[in-house]
Amino acid sequence: MTLGWLARFLASRLLVLIPLLLVISFGVFSLLQLAPSTPERILLGGRPSTPEVLAAIRERYHLDDPFLVQYGRWLVGVVQLDFGTSIRAGEPVLPMIIRRLDITVFLGLFGFVIALVVGLLVGMVAALRRGSPLDRALVALSVVGVSAPAFASGILLLYLFGVVLDWFPVFGAGDGMLDRLWHLTLPAVALALSAMALIVKVTRAALIEELERDYVAFARARGLSFRRVLFGYALRNALVSVVTASGLVLIYMLTGAVLVEVTFTLPGVGSLLVEAVQGLDIPLVQGLVIVIAVFIVVVHLIIDILYRLIDPRIRFGGAHG
Repeated sequence: MTLGWLARFLASRLLVLIPLLLVISFGVFSLLQLAPSTPERILLGGRPSTPEVLAAIRERYHLDDPFLVQYGRWLVGVVQLDFGTSIRAGEPVLPMIIRRLDITVFLGLFGFVIALVVGLLVGMVAALRRGSPLDRALVALSVVGVSAPAFASGILLLYLFGVVLDWFPVFGAGDGMLDRLWHLTLPAVALALSAMALIVKVTRAALIEELERDYVAFARARGLSFRRVLFGYALRNALVSVVTASGLVLIYMLTGAVLVEVTFTLPGVGSLLVEAVQGLDIPLVQGLVIVIAVFIVVVHLIIDILYRLIDPRIRFGGAHG
């Protein structure tokens, strides 16, 4: 992959992603207009007011300007990383999100690693034992896993391993790396269970398909060991599909963390979003949605680049001779 190809590819993707983010930002800003109250009363946060106070708020926040003018002013602030001020906390939105972000990122990456490693191993075993009782049992367990909501799995794990067996703490995020790993193991497993099922299914199907291709038979006929063919050729080609599923899993880890963080009383972005929605903190909700949307867009961009790294035959933006 040359730097020229990467620059052209990024430019072509940005031509699509920037308008997409603009559409998302427009929808997010419209939340203020769609809320079941006037903007100035939302900004007051339920505090008592007088007509003079309401008029002062409308003047301060330029609420009498046309909608598109308000949107343009807000968008300029977002580009400058200014998401406004939280109604509930009375402080800038971005620092509030950043303070909560480390727990959510740690939890998401922890769950992602568990789902990816266990899902790949189980999917490989199921593919290599295709049609056996072990294969059917693993597939059945993956169906159960994908059918269980993360918050339901979390409550079960919390009760069994936190209350009954007392192996893990039942709340809090911990201090320091090892303590945090200990505190976030149960939430990460709960988050990974349903996503793991997708990795198992995709890995199994992709590896079975690759093992049935002609190049595997030719390689075996030339005397290459099955292990070398499996890890050197079949698994690498199957990873193209797994990367797609992994991107979806990584996105799910952030969005699915909302309910898991509430279940385990974790002070992350998910619980912050719940608090913002319950308190009608529109600026905070807008900031959180924009941050999550940017994260999803960046993950999809990284997945597209990884395609090229895993399989050089894949080309973007036209075929190569």
